[in-house]
Amino acid sequence: MEILFVVGGIVIGAAIGFVIAKYLEKNHASSILQSAKNEAKTTLRDAKNEGEAIKKEKILQAKEKFIELKSEHEQVILARDKKIAEAEKRTRDKESQISNELSRAKKAADESEKKIKEYDQKLELIERKQEEVEKLHRAQVEQLEAISGLTAEEAKNQIIESLKTEAKADAMAHIQDTIEEAKLTAQQEAKKIIINTIQRVGTEEAVENCVSVFNIESDDVKGRIIGREGRNIRAIEAATGVEIIVDDTPEAIILSCFDPVRREVARLSLHRLVTDGRIHPARIEEVVAKTTKQIEEEIIEIGKRTVIDLGIHGLHPELIKIVGRMKYRSSYGQNLLQHSREVAKLCGLMAAELGLNVKLAKRAGLLHDIGKVPETETELPHAILGMQWAEKYGEKPEVCNAIGAHHDEIEMTTLIAPIIQVCDAISGARPGARRQVLDSYIQRLKDLESIANEFNGVKNAYAIQAGRELRVIVESEKVTDDMAATLSFDISQKIQTEMTYPGQVKITVIRETRAINIAK
Repeated sequence: MEILFVVGGIVIGAAIGFVIAKYLEKNHASSILQSAKNEAKTTLRDAKNEGEAIKKEKILQAKEKFIELKSEHEQVILARDKKIAEAEKRTRDKESQISNELSRAKKAADESEKKIKEYDQKLELIERKQEEVEKLHRAQVEQLEAISGLTAEEAKNQIIESLKTEAKADAMAHIQDTIEEAKLTAQQEAKKIIINTIQRVGTEEAVENCVSVFNIESDDVKGRIIGREGRNIRAIEAATGVEIIVDDTPEAIILSCFDPVRREVARLSLHRLVTDGRIHPARIEEVVAKTTKQIEEEIIEIGKRTVIDLGIHGLHPELIKIVGRMKYRSSYGQNLLQHSREVAKLCGLMAAELGLNVKLAKRAGLLHDIGKVPETETELPHAILGMQWAEKYGEKPEVCNAIGAHHDEIEMTTLIAPIIQVCDAISGARPGARRQVLDSYIQRLKDLESIANEFNGVKNAYAIQAGRELRVIVESEKVTDDMAATLSFDISQKIQTEMTYPGQVKITVIRETRAINIAK
């Protein structure tokens, strides 16, 4: 029972405590709610006051902005009004100016019309006077024709002819003076360059022959070369195209041919056959074929060595082969490859003296005579043929022009072209460099003299100094001093156009006047 009372007391106490706690909690919550309401009212009042302040500030800023915009707008309006006023002023000034110009133009037009009328009147007066002058001129011409016995056209032609003769003489005198002046200023420097160039290139000259001598040890070998009834000789001649001369000359056989390549093939073939000891037609054909192939390879090797020695690069293989073939060609007895190498060196030195492209000058100098080694006969001049080959194998236009113009077949367009021409003449004119056949040499001298004798007033003409100078003696009654210069020029032009010759030909016209009296 006591336990029940205790438990009941605890339960009742707990209930009472719970009720008290709830009451206290309710009182605390209402106090908190009341505090929050008071705080919210305070915050709302503060926010309202702050909003009023911001509103007043914004209204004040808007008023200031409005005043500022209004001021700017008024300034823009004032500026526009000012521009409009200025434009109106300019318009009024322009209108007044135009009106003034119109009035002046009207006055000028009136004056011009007046002047035109005066001009027409003067023109009519001039026409009438011109007609009178023409009538007087015709009358004077008729009177002069009657007096002189010549028509006006004939008199005019005579005057023109006399003036032409006088003008030609004056022109030749002026040309001669100009040439002499140029010679005085340029000849010394040109001589210096040429002499320095010649002195810096010294070469040995050897004249090429049209025969080769093949030496043998004994006359027994000569018999083996001839063969039974001369069959070996005939086989060699047929295979090589070379004439083999076997005569009484001891221990020697002569090979004769105009083509040095064929002669060299025949010589080497004979050397191989004699060394081997087997000499019969089949063996001859085999050896000649091998030797021909060897010569072709040697030609290419010679061309390569030549361009390397001269420092020339990028040459087409066909041009290298042509350069190698020049070793077996000659010009007036001068070896063509040696001549071309010498010309290339001379051109390089002269181009360096003149400040031109040295490599290009060497290239043109080496290739200038490639037209002299065609594989087949052609009617083209060697300079034109060489120029066509150079163009075909991609050489530069300067090189092609120098090749084609070194004998004046075409016009020179570059400074390298005259250098090639001069160096070619220097190389060919060296003592012992070239030889000429006697018949052609005599014929050239006769042609020079006959060309000079064709001109009117020439008394005698003499070719001297191996055809390098032509002295012309004229009749003093027919040729004056002024005409002598003209005659010398005309003869030089005709020789230049009608003849082919190495180097240059100097034409000297000699006019002599003698007065002879006898004192008794």
